[in-house]
Amino acid sequence: MKHREIVQVEDYEQFVGAETIERIREKAKPLQDLHVANVNSTYYGGGVSQLLSSLTLLMNSLGIKTGWRVVHGPPDFFSVTKKIHNALQGGEINLTDRKMQLYEQVVYENSIRNHLDHDVVIIHDPQPLPMINHYRRRGPWIWRCHVDLSRPNEELWNYLVPFVEKYDAVILSSKDYAQKLATPQLFFMPAIDPLSIVNRELSQEEIDERLNHYNIPTDLPLVVQISRFDRWKDPEGVIQAFKLARKEVDCTLVLLGNVATDDPEGEDVYRSLLGSREERIIILTCQDGALVNALQRRAAVVLQKSIREGFGLTVAEAMWKGTPVIGGDVGGIRYQIEDGVNGFLVSSIEETAQRIVQLIKDRELREQMGRKAKETVRQRFLLTRYLEQYLDLLNSIEPSFRLSGAVKAYE
Repeated sequence: MKHREIVQVEDYEQFVGAETIERIREKAKPLQDLHVANVNSTYYGGGVSQLLSSLTLLMNSLGIKTGWRVVHGPPDFFSVTKKIHNALQGGEINLTDRKMQLYEQVVYENSIRNHLDHDVVIIHDPQPLPMINHYRRRGPWIWRCHVDLSRPNEELWNYLVPFVEKYDAVILSSKDYAQKLATPQLFFMPAIDPLSIVNRELSQEEIDERLNHYNIPTDLPLVVQISRFDRWKDPEGVIQAFKLARKEVDCTLVLLGNVATDDPEGEDVYRSLLGSREERIIILTCQDGALVNALQRRAAVVLQKSIREGFGLTVAEAMWKGTPVIGGDVGGIRYQIEDGVNGFLVSSIEETAQRIVQLIKDRELREQMGRKAKETVRQRFLLTRYLEQYLDLLNSIEPSFRLSGAVKAYE
């Protein structure tokens, strides 16, 4: 059986032009045979795994040896790390000695199994954060935090800071999340891969096939939210807004989510929504990138009604497909949607319902916003820009592990 070739940087020329591709190739040349390791908490479910899936392959195709490790732990560990994740975004946490001991012990066990003697190590989010305590480092370690740090729980943050300040650099998604740290902070907005299963072009026949496979009716306009089943994504608010909107327009709601291995609350959130199911409120949980793609392309409106959001890759995904997005006026969503221009920002259930009605009634507005949305993503939120920022970072590292200051924040 013949193996398919992996995507090459030249394959993105159609989106960003030859000059960008040549610049990326030049930046990769000094980094040949550099050995980089990424560590996060799951291979699937959520934006971090999507980013790593595409970025690690693309970096390898440029001659930069780039690995991807995943921390393993019992359900109790992921229950604690989910509470830590929630508290980083401003939630409450009862930070007991037992929780801290379990967290640090499981991370220590993972450090025994993973021999991270790489030239550069990039640790993603809080789950593997303390791993830095257990290695004699050969090169710089970087903490890449993808969550909304604008208002972290103070007790938790004070507990985590001693780990964070052992890193040589911290990457956050926005300057809004900057913290008082001794460690240098960089700001990289996430980005989408236009060649992934979730984002590649689909024919009308392919879209129909996926929607038919899941018995999703298309006789009425589709209102869609795609996200992990997470309270921060406000799925209950989505359902309430839809019910208000359909008093004025006929439409169908599809809530599609997945339950990631590192998110033990996801199953509970999903089950709590099932009582709202009806003929025109479809609630699905599955891991099917082609279905995500089909829904985002066929939808009249895509929602991302988050209460907190580090970035929100599903916003950029839908915008890339020329579909207008109504997003919560929070976090990284604000950097993607210019209110009233390429989508709408909302702060209440009632406002969400009003915007749903407005977009479903006005096809011309949908198409106009969709065109502007796609161009926004092309200019600012494609994987090549994200890759280039990492190349700038790797090229800026001096022998002392310090950064030369050559990394740009694309905001």
